[in-house]
Amino acid sequence: MQKETFITESKRILYFFLIRTKLTLKNAIYEKKESKFLFILSPPYCGSTLLNQIISTSEDVSCNNHLGTREGQLLPGVKHFMFQKNRWDENVKYDWKKIKNIWMQYWDQSKSVLLDKSIPNIMRVNAIKKEFKNIFFICMVRNPYAQVEGIIRRNEASAEYAANFAIKCLKYQKLNVEKEKNLLFFTYEQLCENQNTTIQKIIDFIPELFDIKTNIEFNAHNYKTKGSMSITNLNQEKITKLSSQDILTINTIFKKNISLLTFFNYQIIDN
Repeated sequence: MQKETFITESKRILYFFLIRTKLTLKNAIYEKKESKFLFILSPPYCGSTLLNQIISTSEDVSCNNHLGTREGQLLPGVKHFMFQKNRWDENVKYDWKKIKNIWMQYWDQSKSVLLDKSIPNIMRVNAIKKEFKNIFFICMVRNPYAQVEGIIRRNEASAEYAANFAIKCLKYQKLNVEKEKNLLFFTYEQLCENQNTTIQKIIDFIPELFDIKTNIEFNAHNYKTKGSMSITNLNQEKITKLSSQDILTINTIFKKNISLLTFFNYQIIDN
């Protein structure tokens, strides 16, 4: 799920080599902080790249990957086993000590907040907590109809597959919201439509993020453009792209999970 944004492999290798070399020198020279590890927990096509970019506007944040979808699972040294077809299999186990050691090479350790966004992590929270200490989570979901549209369009998936995958994601997020203490939850819709309130919640949760900005344009990918745009709720435009047959298929699955949708305050959409 979620295709990586492609650049030439040679450019990618050079970019990451230069970043790692620069950070190795900086981390050796500057005093390392007792940083907080901040993990974005979000399903694919739910605004996680936008949220990553917003948080990364803070001067005291280091994101481990600034390319494409900005995911730590795509970094050299971990991509070959984290970004595989089986990454959505909850039974697949990762060596999180190795992952942490590699990610530390791509984090500026003089910053107070070290940020990762790797979308399959929504189902690996327990394993992550065993390796990372001083850890915080920001959990986000999006109207599942809008998510389904993204899955169908970007992966040439069927409506049935997309709807089942969206439900799978919501189940994991419900568990995360109910179980985790150091977790802040809000929706994509709240982020877009109630920016000031949501940003203040983020700052209250992690005070080091006091200087994050939203009054700029971001390069998060969306179906309209790959250029910059301000924070905008694109749900309605995405949902209207679903055909009547798509809606019927989706609803056969969503209606079986109505309590799950209700938990996140989403409703069934009729044709």
